[in-house]
Amino acid sequence: MQMYLPIAEVSVNAYLLLGLGGIVGLLSGMFGVGGGFLMTPLLFFIGIPPAVAVATGTTQIVASSVSAFLAHLRRKTVDMKMGGVLLGGGMVGAGLGVLAFNYLKALGQVDLMVTLFYVVFLGTIGSLMFIESLTAIRRARRTGGPVKPVKRRHRNWVHILPIKVRFRTSGLYISIIPPVIIGIGVGILTAIMGVGGGFIMVPAMIYLLGMPTKVVIGTSLFQIIFVTAFTMLLHAVTNQTVDVILGVLLLLGGVIGAQIGARIGVKLKAEQLRILLALLVLAVCGKLALDLLLMPSELYSIGDARGGQ
Repeated sequence: MQMYLPIAEVSVNAYLLLGLGGIVGLLSGMFGVGGGFLMTPLLFFIGIPPAVAVATGTTQIVASSVSAFLAHLRRKTVDMKMGGVLLGGGMVGAGLGVLAFNYLKALGQVDLMVTLFYVVFLGTIGSLMFIESLTAIRRARRTGGPVKPVKRRHRNWVHILPIKVRFRTSGLYISIIPPVIIGIGVGILTAIMGVGGGFIMVPAMIYLLGMPTKVVIGTSLFQIIFVTAFTMLLHAVTNQTVDVILGVLLLLGGVIGAQIGARIGVKLKAEQLRILLALLVLAVCGKLALDLLLMPSELYSIGDARGGQ
C-alpha cells in the first residue's frame, strides 16, 4: 500500500514504514536505547530526505521517552533539579544545532553533512562498544562469573569547579558547569542528527558527574523529552521538515516492536546484547559510508537547492 508523504515528497509503502518502526522498536526493547541513531539512517536507506528524517525521527523519541519517564517518576528515581540544569543546556544546544542545520540547508549541503556526521559518529560509538563488549566477555570467561562494574571515583575535576549546587536526590554537591556543557552537547546532536542523545548523556552522568545509576536514566529521559520536543518544534517552524504521517506510522510500529523486544532482551546476557548492538551499529555505518563512496545510479537530481534535497 503506497502512501504519499507530503513533507518528504516521496511515496513509500505504509507497511514498510510500520515494519521499520517495528524493527527499531524491537531493538529499543532489547537493548534499552531510544533508537533514534538507527531510525534516522534507516530512513535514509528507503529514500526519505535526510532533513525530513532528522526532524521527523524526533517524534518517535519524544513518544517513547514519555512513558518510560513516567515509570521512573513513580519510582522517585528522577533528579528534577539536575534534570533542569541539563535541560537548560540542552535548550541552548538545540537552538545552536538548528541554526547550524539551517545554515547547511541554505548551502545545500545538509544531506551530505548529516550523513558524514552519522558515519563518523556511528563508527566511533560502534567500535568502542564492540571492543568493550569483547573485553567484558573475555573477562567473564576468565573469572567464571559476571563482570563486576567498575567503581566510580567519588572526587574528580568536577568537584573543584566554581558555581556549586547541591543535588539532594543524586547526593551530589558539584558545579553546574559540567551538566550545562553536557546538555549543550546533547542538544546540538539532537538538532543535527535527530537522536535523543541518551547513549552519550547516561555514561557522562555516571562517570563524569558521579550520579547514582538508579537516578541517571529517569533524569536523562526528563531532559530528552523536552529538548527533543523543542527541537522538533524548531524544525517544524523554521524548516517545515516534520512529516506527521511518517511520524505516526513509525510510532505505531515502534510501540508494538518495543513490547516484543523487551521480552527477547530478558533472555540474553548483557554482554551478548551489547556486542549485537555494536555489530548492528557498525553495519549501518558501513552501509552509509558505502553509499557515500559509490557512484549513484542517477548522477543528478532536480530539486530546490535551498532545501538540500
